[in-house]
Amino acid sequence: MRTEKFHLKAEGSLPYAALYTYILDDSVEFRIKKRPLILMCPGGGYEMTSDREAEPIAMHFLSTGYHVAILRYSVAPAVYPTALLEAAQAMKLIHEYAEEWNIDTKKIVVQGCSAGGHLAASLGMFWHESWLAEKTGVTADLLKPAGMLLCYPVITSGRFSHEGSFNALLNGQKTPEMLKKVSLEKQVTADTPKTFLWHTYTDDCVPVENSLLLISAMKKYDIPVEFHMYPLGGHGLSTCDRLAENPEGYGIQKECQSWLPLAKRWLEDI
Repeated sequence: MRTEKFHLKAEGSLPYAALYTYILDDSVEFRIKKRPLILMCPGGGYEMTSDREAEPIAMHFLSTGYHVAILRYSVAPAVYPTALLEAAQAMKLIHEYAEEWNIDTKKIVVQGCSAGGHLAASLGMFWHESWLAEKTGVTADLLKPAGMLLCYPVITSGRFSHEGSFNALLNGQKTPEMLKKVSLEKQVTADTPKTFLWHTYTDDCVPVENSLLLISAMKKYDIPVEFHMYPLGGHGLSTCDRLAENPEGYGIQKECQSWLPLAKRWLEDI
């Protein structure tokens, strides 16, 4: 496996913004010649990018034959749309190296947890907007993910919002117009990619209504969605097992551990 770090530079980027790639080796012994890739956006309320929502999840997808790229995007004091521009740059870079890395460019899925889910979904909502492609220096079709894989995502800036995420994302820009722009249930179109998402009913940080509002908006456009709502569990569960358990013992939730095999099955149809 090849691992590399690529620095990203967009409008407003901070020095640490980078894409970390995990590219599985090619060999004449493998029948598979081109592999799908998952672009991962860890959560952290737009104030950090969580280690718990990075490599522990990446290892699962690598084990099923996916290349993985982890986006360590700029967070506060960086503001919208810096992180989105970095996600677009990541897509551009992935396409530039697609031949060398043996990537199936028709099967690039964007994944995110919590605020990272908001970023992943933002790419899924805004990929076709001309300003994003122009600032990235590509055609819009290159930015479109084949699917979105969202874990307890931040979606709405309305009644059920995670206020901290939007405070960090829009610091100094929290106008009604901008709040509407980043409230993603209001940005769904017929061009939004198919989606897998999961959430817990008892999430006390990002209410499950975030996922429900997104599903409702996508249903209006008949966009395929697979949704799993688990009856128990808090926020930021990542893999839900000891691989992502934090030092205080939080993160193991057996009721939710099925999300990974369910997501892997869903990915087979991308």
